[in-house]
Amino acid sequence: MGNYFQQEIECAPREQILAMQNEKLLKQVQHVWEHVPYYRKKMEEKGVRPEDIKSVADLHKLPFLSKKDLRNAYPYGMLAVPLKDCVRIHSTSGTTGKRVIAYYTQHDIDLWEDCCARAIMAAGGTAEDVCQISYGYGLFTGGAGVDGGSHKVGCLTVPASSGNTERQVMFIMDLKASILCCTPSYAAYLGESMKEMGYKPEDIPLKIGIFGAEAWSEEMRRDIEATLGIKAYDIYGLTEISGPGVAFECSAQHGMHVNEDHFLVETIDPDTGEVLPEGSQGELVFTALDKQAFPMLRYRTRDICTLTREPCSCGRTHVRMLKLKGRSDDMLIIRGVNVFPSQIETVLLNHGYAANYQIIVDRVNNTDTLDVKVEMTPQMFTDNVGEIDERRKALADGIKDILGIRAKVSLVAPKSIERSEGKAVRVIDRRKL
Repeated sequence: MGNYFQQEIECAPREQILAMQNEKLLKQVQHVWEHVPYYRKKMEEKGVRPEDIKSVADLHKLPFLSKKDLRNAYPYGMLAVPLKDCVRIHSTSGTTGKRVIAYYTQHDIDLWEDCCARAIMAAGGTAEDVCQISYGYGLFTGGAGVDGGSHKVGCLTVPASSGNTERQVMFIMDLKASILCCTPSYAAYLGESMKEMGYKPEDIPLKIGIFGAEAWSEEMRRDIEATLGIKAYDIYGLTEISGPGVAFECSAQHGMHVNEDHFLVETIDPDTGEVLPEGSQGELVFTALDKQAFPMLRYRTRDICTLTREPCSCGRTHVRMLKLKGRSDDMLIIRGVNVFPSQIETVLLNHGYAANYQIIVDRVNNTDTLDVKVEMTPQMFTDNVGEIDERRKALADGIKDILGIRAKVSLVAPKSIERSEGKAVRVIDRRKL
């Protein structure tokens, strides 16, 4: 068992959750039909009307939404309430195209903050904690969402935002911060920096880390936990659905509980769109049941994952997402082989390397090339060329074993790969595909 923010909902019987979902879905479909002409047109093209959706079992009849739809409808085409009822926007980074803008009523923000409060308490957070939030604030959802959740739990909230690592360390040590919220790559960087400053894990007051916004492996989790002396928890969300807090890890740490009273989740075949049975790996699709301003129905996330309803020792009854495999749009097809960056990361961490690396894909003479630059730790760094070459070969063999294709591996000096204080840039694909 663990801490709960809203135990009666988090541990509700399945029948109660399903009844709640059925009622909310019908209202939400009607709301969208009446107020979002863009989606109503998609429903009409598919020959679906609100009266055709009688329960969650009919969800598959509704058309999907994709990021392309949100860009086509930019800026106000998906807005479902008068602008005067909106109190905030957030936005995606826009790294792969036009930004997506998500709108929020105060009701939307209140529910979102409840979800983040559930995540903090599931990780063991209480009103006694000092919660340092080192996600970016501003248009990015990370800082604002977890900040609101921290307030609802009653933590002393330190809105540090991202960057300025020396100041981050000062606040952690001086204020005795017990919870750290940031991206896993920045947590790894903070841990590395504190180690260089001479701090041992037992010197650091942090106890809990809540890390999200990018995929990270179990090996990276263990590395961060060892360096900072904490227990690290996963949190999941996306701007289009609300932000962090859509799902979160509990004390059992066997998947992230989806807040099913607010979000319906499906897995689909990313190629055909066919709904897959629970327990099958597929692309996650979310429906926001409560959102007033930006009510996404069947939004395709491109995240690849498996769902499970096996009972959880924490007592929560909401479906769990197992560790993200990667993203269908991050997946690289190299020489006909599906490659996820997380697979390469697993090999690196299993061989004792820190989580700072870059994957560079190119095409030379019509053949794909795969280069992996790996930063050595200070302890590994040596002038012995033969020793470095042996390590390089061991990594190349490990990558070949897991992927089935060979990569060119380069071992580079400590701190020679640029550090990220936000989402890490792991993959550089130079192919003109």
